[in-house]
Amino acid sequence: MVTAEPGVGAIMWKLQMQAFGADVRDRILALVKAILKQNAIASDVTPESLLVDIGLTSMDMVNLMLSVEAEFDFTIPQDQITPENFQSVETLKRMIVHQLQPEAAA
Repeated sequence: MVTAEPGVGAIMWKLQMQAFGADVRDRILALVKAILKQNAIASDVTPESLLVDIGLTSMDMVNLMLSVEAEFDFTIPQDQITPENFQSVETLKRMIVHQLQPEAAA
């Protein structure tokens, strides 16, 4: 039995989506770090860090939401403004990638 290997196009698409996701993650990390710096909070931030645990308040979350919309030039749909999507850099990244590249999230 012969198995079909992914074509070069599929491999390139997957690599581009991985790079896109990494870029989105890095940009969100920079936004979070800027808010922490503005608030004079020294905290290590990883993609999995819970944003409330590193010191972001509800007002900071609103600031982060507006910063994300400006950074990525899109409006977050009302139904996506949920605590689950704003738990961490990683959950934000997944939501943003899904909104900007719907086929990438499948």
